[in-house]
Amino acid sequence: MARQLADPAVRLSRISRVQLAHVPTPLEPLDRLSAYLGGPRLWIKRDDCTGLATGGNKARKLEPIFAEAREQRADTIISAGAIQSNHARQVAAACAKQGLACVLVLTDSVGGQPEDYREKGNISLMKLLGAEIQIISGSQESAPVMERIARDLAMQGHRPYIIPVGGTTALGVLAYAEAFLELSEQLRSNNQTADAIVLATGTGGTQAGLLIGAALDDWQGQIFGMSVGASKARATNRVNAALAAGKEALQLDDASISTPSIHVSDAFVGPGYGLPSQDCLEAIHLLARHEGILLDPTYTGKAMAGLIATLRYHALLSNMKNVVFWHTGGNASLDAYPCVSRATI
Repeated sequence: MARQLADPAVRLSRISRVQLAHVPTPLEPLDRLSAYLGGPRLWIKRDDCTGLATGGNKARKLEPIFAEAREQRADTIISAGAIQSNHARQVAAACAKQGLACVLVLTDSVGGQPEDYREKGNISLMKLLGAEIQIISGSQESAPVMERIARDLAMQGHRPYIIPVGGTTALGVLAYAEAFLELSEQLRSNNQTADAIVLATGTGGTQAGLLIGAALDDWQGQIFGMSVGASKARATNRVNAALAAGKEALQLDDASISTPSIHVSDAFVGPGYGLPSQDCLEAIHLLARHEGILLDPTYTGKAMAGLIATLRYHALLSNMKNVVFWHTGGNASLDAYPCVSRATI
């Protein structure tokens, strides 16, 4: 990965941020899992170690977003997610750290779960962190609810700032363009190059940011997103939209930069968003028992299931030398899913 500090990369480094994340996050080899699977050497980028109420990829995204909220003199942050949203948990933590009020609109969109799902894990941490929580049904859209709350707060003299689901704004996307350059430096320090990156894809912002970072670095590898709920077409559209927003914010056009192709698979969604499949549970157990690293059943477990299945049944990754799994966090939700510890693997 030969880093090219062109003007876009300089502009990227000058984006205002507040300090929320512990970075750089570790890059670790998964030698025992690599040997077990018999494929290329696997590495893991530990964005579960970003700090901010147990860590996760949203900490990076929230740094420039909260800087913008500060510049707009916001006193209340409004955001949304599912009941076990990692994003919402980290928004609550960032608000506590920055001294801002926090209102979270949580969608009860995952059916058939035990009561633990609505009481433990991320939602218990959101309450601990002082967030005001409004729960809406799975059939409702959170965006209009957030806008209504913002209007009501503004009428009361407050200065609300809305963060969309997943922190997938142009600023959030660019945080992961910079994260790619961080990975590039770490690989070089290990005298390694990466052939591919595999990650969970939800709202698409993390994958889009990595694509921009790869283009700035003139990297020739591939980035594979494993959808955690949406169809391949819908997930690809999300990545495309986030990519366009990030490129526009960085003043890039197709003539000046060429991003890698978008690769998204929906083969590991399982029963649906927030509902782990058997291969997801197997992936969680494999990484825990071979490397002592925890995955979650909503995001990273499904992404690792996709990586494992691709290595076992396809030549796509097995012919590569080094593959990086980007751990986006989510471990805080584990005790809301008793099916993980009870699974027979």
